[in-house]
Amino acid sequence: MPSRLFRHVRFAGLLLAAAAATSARADDMPVIKVEMRDGVILPTVIEVPANTRFKLEISNTGQSPVEFESTELKREKALAAGSTSAIVFRTLDAGTYQVFDDFHPEAKATLVAK
Repeated sequence: MPSRLFRHVRFAGLLLAAAAATSARADDMPVIKVEMRDGVILPTVIEVPANTRFKLEISNTGQSPVEFESTELKREKALAAGSTSAIVFRTLDAGTYQVFDDFHPEAKATLVAK
């Protein structure tokens, strides 16, 4: 009976270690912040690391909904007024990518991976 208990405790310990390792990887990920506000994207040039996993944290500080979108990156994220969300990019080749607010077509920015 004690060996069975030992196996369960050891298994629980392995699960905790795996969860901690996953959390550590997420904490090490660069976070790039973008603000969207009623037809404006800030910064207008969003610099991100190339060939590196990173998180794009998008905050809508405006009074109307926004949609961060890039046709080239095949990514989109709609946000209600006053909300924040994120998109995780596994990796991105070095280059320049156009992004826009689908709800406010005049709002454009460039994402530069280098």
